[in-house]
Amino acid sequence: MAEPAPPTGIRIGLSAVVIGLRLGEAVVLTTRAEDGSAALPFGPFDPVRDRTFELALRAFVTAQTGFRPGYVEQLYTFGDLGRASPRATPGPERLREVSVGYLALTADAADTAALVRPGGEARWRPVLDFFPWEDHRQGRPPSLGPLDSALDAWVEADPRRRARVDALFAPQPDQRWSDSRVLERYELLYEAGLVQEAARDADRDRPALPSGAPMASDHRRILATGLGRLRSKLRYRPVLFDLMSPTFTLSDLQRGAEAITGITLHKQNFRRGVERTGLVSPTGRFSTGTGGRPAELFTRSAADPLDGQTLGLPLPALR
Repeated sequence: MAEPAPPTGIRIGLSAVVIGLRLGEAVVLTTRAEDGSAALPFGPFDPVRDRTFELALRAFVTAQTGFRPGYVEQLYTFGDLGRASPRATPGPERLREVSVGYLALTADAADTAALVRPGGEARWRPVLDFFPWEDHRQGRPPSLGPLDSALDAWVEADPRRRARVDALFAPQPDQRWSDSRVLERYELLYEAGLVQEAARDADRDRPALPSGAPMASDHRRILATGLGRLRSKLRYRPVLFDLMSPTFTLSDLQRGAEAITGITLHKQNFRRGVERTGLVSPTGRFSTGTGGRPAELFTRSAADPLDGQTLGLPLPALR
């Protein structure tokens, strides 16, 4: 049988990573692909109809999910040949698919009914369902045991791989886990054939490993890019407030930071650091829903902190 003709053109698609906080967990807005798997909101860019990428993205996310994005930033352009996406479209046009990923943040994920169209297929799913090895809030996650063993077998085939595995997965107690390297870890697992998308793209049997929920197309790769970007930005931009309600306790703020980073923070050091930045202001009111002693409510400061410097929140990990 003759090989299919190579792609003759390009079609641009737009993918949205919409992240929020719900019940103390980071969640992502998903839809359902034709094969039933989870997918990010996705749509094509029409160069005739759409004035900008961002306006097109906002329109189809709302049409697909009922959600209206607030803060949006462009992530990356994905165009690798040979993965499930981009892949040439069927039919005589044979267009190569190129996907532009965007990150959107919302403070409204807790109110699912108000955001996701009733009867539709959009839903909020925990981000760490897709990356269980990224959740270190209770110590090293159980899913890393089988993955460590599979990676050891992969390294045996080429010992030069050991340095990458150690740098990304920190299997030994004296090695440092870097929470922001989400995409690099996912890409290494894909290269090693340990995630379901790698087996799907190579038409092989899927691995029986706790490697997280698969996603349609290349969407888990795009989600990994968005989560890694957000984890990095927490350290130099106050983007966590884009995920918080207008008033919050410092415990709420800490839980939100931990849900995004997947690490446990030192409570006293976190609070002292937050107060030093000038990013929050007390409201003089107290929360009665904590189940214990009422906790003071804060809001994001209206003033520029520290002479106008743009700062993120301190993330002192609990050792």
